[in-house]
Amino acid sequence: MPSKIAFAASRAPVAQAAHATLTQRYGNAPLAEADVIVALGGDGFMLQTLHDTLELLAPVYGMNCGTIGFMMNAYAEDELVERLTAAEEAVINPLSMRATHTDGRQSRALALNEVALLRAGPQAAKLQITVDGRLRMQELVCDGALVATPAGSTAYNYSAHGPILPIGADVLALTAMAAFRPRRWRGALLPKTAKVRFDVLEPEKRPVMADADGTSYRDVASVEIQSEPSISHRILFDPGHGLEERLISEQFT
Repeated sequence: MPSKIAFAASRAPVAQAAHATLTQRYGNAPLAEADVIVALGGDGFMLQTLHDTLELLAPVYGMNCGTIGFMMNAYAEDELVERLTAAEEAVINPLSMRATHTDGRQSRALALNEVALLRAGPQAAKLQITVDGRLRMQELVCDGALVATPAGSTAYNYSAHGPILPIGADVLALTAMAAFRPRRWRGALLPKTAKVRFDVLEPEKRPVMADADGTSYRDVASVEIQSEPSISHRILFDPGHGLEERLISEQFT
């Protein structure tokens, strides 16, 4: 049973009101001392909280004070300690991204959902795709492409008509957005151990930006992406409402 709960809330008024109510009722431990962290907001804030608390040992339990709340539990003020005690844990490994910019700079980031490459100008992007050192596609003309984890497969990936992946699958989804050549190419399923490299063709004429869970990096020349098994995020869900169940349910709605 968790004795120290730390609350974090998005800036949305409904989340701030929930934060005030819950901290008054259950207290609010410092993040570094907490047994569990309760995130109040939507999926975007949940991702932010997971990134911000990466170095801490406490798992994160989200309560939905946002819109969709795919990664969140239902909001309720009563019996929170009992819910946290009974919660089921899901462990997620993020993607690591290394982007090389057109001026030679490098940027690194982690992403729980996906790393996406997006055209940043009026013309379609031209991308070359290499997997594990082997050239797989000489030229993909598209609005963009992304690599998604199973946890992120129902987010941007699904909107781009990518596949929903079971949470325990050792698979990554590589999905194209509005592919023009090859016509309507949807992408590929790759082993979780795969190292994916995108090289931007004609980057000055067709600028491309990289995006890792909502953080953008402009003017990239190449991007390397792979799963990072050495890093684990712990997320708590109410029994029967974990990520695996949500991923299955999403396919029947």
